Amino acid sequence: MNKVSKPIYRSFLRQIVGREYFILKRKLSWIFSKSSWADKKSKKFDGFVIATHRSIILRKLKDVDMYLQENKRVNLSLAIQNINNIIIKPNQTLSFWKLVGRPTKSKGYLTGLVLNQGKLDKDIGGGLCQLGNLMFWIFAHSPLVITQRFRHSFDVFPDTDRKVPFGAGATLSYNYIDFQVKNITNKTFQLNLWLDDTHLNGELLCSQKLDTVFEIQERHHKIRHEFWGGYTRHNQIFQIEKDGDCILKERLLVQNHAIMMYNPFIEND
Repeated sequence: MNKVSKPIYRSFLRQIVGREYFILKRKLSWIFSKSSWADKKSKKFDGFVIATHRSIILRKLKDVDMYLQENKRVNLSLAIQNINNIIIKPNQTLSFWKLVGRPTKSKGYLTGLVLNQGKLDKDIGGGLCQLGNLMFWIFAHSPLVITQRFRHSFDVFPDTDRKVPFGAGATLSYNYIDFQVKNITNKTFQLNLWLDDTHLNGELLCSQKLDTVFEIQERHHKIRHEFWGGYTRHNQIFQIEKDGDCILKERLLVQNHAIMMYNPFIEND
C-alpha cells in the first residue's frame, strides 16, 4: 500500500485561481476532444435491468446541520434532471459534469455539505457526491468501463450503516474532478435516476440481456497509523465477471488511500 502524506493546506486565493484554471482547461478539452459524448435521452427505452442501487438522502451525521441534508435533496433533484434517461450508445462516453453543468445559485442550487482541504464546509451545490457514489456502484456492476474516477482523499465519517465497501464511490467537483464511463460494447444502455421520499435511486438498463453478471469485492483493507500522527485507510475494489458460478474475469477497479478524519480505535458517540 502507498504511503499517504500529511495534507497540504493552500491559501484561499490559491484555491480559487487553481480551480478556475482547471475548469477552463477541462472546458477546452471537451471542445477539442475526439470522444463521442452521451447527450441524448429517451423515455421509451425498452431494456433489461443490469444493475440497481439506492442510498438514503437524509443521514444524521455528527456535527452536521440537517438543513444541509435537506438542501442536498434539492441539489440532487436538479442534477438528476440532466442525467435521467440518458442513452449511452456503443463507443459513447458519459461525463457527469458535461451533462449536469456548473451548479450555481441562479439555477436553483442551494448550500450543501462539501469537503474542503480535509474539513467539512458549505458551498453551493454541495452533496452531489452522493450521486457520484451511486453512479460508480451501478456502473461497476456493468460491462461499461469507468474511464475517469477520482477517489475521496479523506475518510470523513465512520462506517455506521455503510452498505457498500469503503471507497466504492466517486468524488466530484465542477468540472475537472469528473466521473466518466465509456460504452465499449456493441449494446446500448440507459441510466435512470429518481428520488423518492427517503432515497436516491438508480438503475442501468441494457438493450439486450447480458450473459454474465458483475460483482464487487473489497480486498486488502488496512488502517495504518502514519509517522506524522494521523490514521490512513487503504483498500482495493475488484470487479468480478461471472457466468453462473464460473469466474470469467477479475479486474482491479480502484485503489483507495485516504486520510481518516476520526480516530478509528475510539468508539463513536
